[in-house]
Amino acid sequence: MTPPVKGDGMRGLSVFISDIRNCKSREAEIKRINKELANIRTKFKGDKTLDGYQKKKYVCKLLFIFLLGHDIDFGQKEAVNLLVSNKYTEKQIGYLFISVILNHESDLMRLIIQNIKNDLSSRNPIFITLALQCIANIGNREMADAFAQDIPKLLVSGDTLDTVKQSAALCLLKLIRTAPELMPTGEWTTRIIHLLNDQHLGVVTAACSLIDILVKRNPEEYKACVSLAVSRLSRIVTSTYTDFQDYTYYFVPAPWLSVKILRLLQNYPPPEDPSIKSRLNECLDTILQKAQEALKSKKLQHSNAKNAVLFEAINLIIHIDSEPNLLVKACNQLGNFLSHKDTNLRYLALESMCLLATSEFSHEAVKKHQETVINALKTERDISVRQRAVDLLYAMCDRTNAEEIVKEMLAYLETADYHIREEMVLKVAILAEKYAVDYTWYVDIMLNLIRIAGDYVSEEVWYRVIQIVVNRTDVQGYAAKTVFEALQAPACHENMVKVGGYILGEFGNLIAGDPRSSPLVQFELLHSKYHLCSPQTRCLLLSTYVKFINLFSEIKQQIQHVLKQENNLKSSDVEIQQRSVEYLQLSMIADADVLATVLEEMPSFPERESSILSSILQKKKPPMETIGQKEEKIEKTTTNVQNGHEAKLGQVQSIANVQPVDLIGLNSTPPSTKNHTPTAVTPLKSDQEALLDIFGGPVPAPVQSVPVSNNNLDSLFSDTFGVPTQVVSEVSQFNPILSIQDNHMQFIFTNVDTLFENEALKIFIKCEFKQNLARLTLTFLNKTNFVFQNFSVESTGNNDLVRVLPRALETNAISSQSELAQILNVECVNDFIECPQVLVQFSCEGTQSKFELNLPVFLNKFFDPVQMDSQTFFTRWKNLAK
Repeated sequence: MTPPVKGDGMRGLSVFISDIRNCKSREAEIKRINKELANIRTKFKGDKTLDGYQKKKYVCKLLFIFLLGHDIDFGQKEAVNLLVSNKYTEKQIGYLFISVILNHESDLMRLIIQNIKNDLSSRNPIFITLALQCIANIGNREMADAFAQDIPKLLVSGDTLDTVKQSAALCLLKLIRTAPELMPTGEWTTRIIHLLNDQHLGVVTAACSLIDILVKRNPEEYKACVSLAVSRLSRIVTSTYTDFQDYTYYFVPAPWLSVKILRLLQNYPPPEDPSIKSRLNECLDTILQKAQEALKSKKLQHSNAKNAVLFEAINLIIHIDSEPNLLVKACNQLGNFLSHKDTNLRYLALESMCLLATSEFSHEAVKKHQETVINALKTERDISVRQRAVDLLYAMCDRTNAEEIVKEMLAYLETADYHIREEMVLKVAILAEKYAVDYTWYVDIMLNLIRIAGDYVSEEVWYRVIQIVVNRTDVQGYAAKTVFEALQAPACHENMVKVGGYILGEFGNLIAGDPRSSPLVQFELLHSKYHLCSPQTRCLLLSTYVKFINLFSEIKQQIQHVLKQENNLKSSDVEIQQRSVEYLQLSMIADADVLATVLEEMPSFPERESSILSSILQKKKPPMETIGQKEEKIEKTTTNVQNGHEAKLGQVQSIANVQPVDLIGLNSTPPSTKNHTPTAVTPLKSDQEALLDIFGGPVPAPVQSVPVSNNNLDSLFSDTFGVPTQVVSEVSQFNPILSIQDNHMQFIFTNVDTLFENEALKIFIKCEFKQNLARLTLTFLNKTNFVFQNFSVESTGNNDLVRVLPRALETNAISSQSELAQILNVECVNDFIECPQVLVQFSCEGTQSKFELNLPVFLNKFFDPVQMDSQTFFTRWKNLAK
């Protein structure tokens, strides 16, 4: 843009701004502004002889008042009139006012668009640039529709000046973000790509930003940009800073353009053409070599520009992941930054090395820096750097260094910052299990983990410990002995009590021969923790006690005495009360054979995907997103990518149907010798009942045949610690769903739970109620390997007393292993008995599924509590009796 014309200063505007600054109070400022607004309104309405300069001055004042936070409801027409002026300063103020203040749905928008078109067709490059900036600043749908054809012509025209091309490229970029379907295709593609060969680096820089977003939306059509991008990058990298005088930043030639080109190339796989691939590798090698050269300036800007290009080059090397030489060089360069005095460089180095650790070519090179990373974990002051160090240790861990890394992470966990402890616990748990050769070491690590950070050990973690101990007969005795010793500590975390209660209840007999851990000692040790635990843990301990009755008949009386205590039989917690009554009756009326059958040892759990790794994948920061790929590249196993997360699949084991095997490497687990028969799915009631669900999903339970008459003990105690559930397996052939048995009655006292689930579909619902209105969010999960098409949810209209209005769905298809949310608005019109229904329909593999779903909408959900004093209550109560 040209500078303002000399002598064009607006004295009236300067005086007004000075007056505002000199106001002593808010009231004085508002008074001065109102006075000026009244004057401007009078001038605009009454004075028909205002020239361009005066209009510009008054419009500037309105703009200044608006920027102070006051509403402006006039002056738009005068600002639009400035657009027809041939003076740069007047046209500039007009465009500025329109971009900042004007409502983009104004009636004047058509007039504005016409004026912009006039400026775009003019031969004045300054006016064209002003128009392009206004289009980009407004950037709404109307602007996109109006100029989608004009701007690409302006961009690729041979007559257009370089500065205008820059503005046109960035303007088109904004419009494509607003309306992606208006993206230029066909004949425009080649001409836009060839902007990378433009002589003006400013045009190339702007074109890189435009092509990058075009490539992300249509990579196949723009793949020809790779060769031109590599060619341009080669010219920049092999040049000296004197070759690009206008685009050299502190001795670094065109750093912004280099970064943009390197990012653009990350949208494509390595070039197939050997000459282009070789040239690209030379460029990346040159960047790595230049990074090792001495700095040409001590200024921070020089090192920042140089490192920006270096880190982007390393990201491209990691993306290509096929050049061992480059990967190792990049790792060594990053290793030098680990001890750099700049905290930002240390952070970026750790972040990039997390990605390098996932490559089979550079994994060993990353491991060479293990001591440096451990030292950073101990001495680094910045919490974010320490967290990246933890991530890198997790990424570089394998069977050769697992014990040392886990030991260091446990040591750091004792003093770690609170907000990263939960994630660290998950990582230690995964590493200990994945690389455990001796499972006694695993048991020691997990119990130590619970001792150090018990508050941050989630249910998934201690469930997983139980699963492994139950599945491995060689470690059960050691686990019972170790957990018994851990429970003897004066201060024992509740999670330790849960693990101890479960393991001793199952395998306490393995250590009962030692007088120091006799049955009575075990029982008294556990019961000494009973009064300190939460109701959920007490329920688990009660189950352990009844297991003891089966294992150790000699302490039956002591356990029955505990079950008879008033704080159990008359507990305010319904679950404790019910378990105490039922367990007491079971111990009194059942003979030894019945007890042995009902309370027998738990069967082995099926090996399935662990929910621990799912938890850590959900909690990961961006640099850790690809750590799950390490097994794919080092162990060369198959990877299944679902919803952006990577779930490693090992060998496939068949239980009923095909089901995934354990994610983190328990392939050596001995198979169960018991026959597992899937039973019907039963909703979990408590944490203890969920104990069987080690992996966050259903598990099989054995079907027992209990020869007991009249007592019905088989249905009462089909599982002591949990509820038998069904194995969820992958569906190899889709069977249409024509009718279902949902769980809507269980929602009388809850608002969030699973409404229906089978092997193909899961329906989760969340209900919100307010007065006579409700909002239900139904989440449909496609558990199959197929796509559900033409998905729809409609009200059946079976209940006129309750109106159900489904909102429009974002899409009518549910991909494999994906979810779709349907929001239903519900209105209670009058008292009702029957629950409303919706009709769910979809097609899959040529078959049509159609079924009615009961909505858990009950009359009690619309009740509102009434507050009243005692006198009013008794008055109403007496009136009820009358």
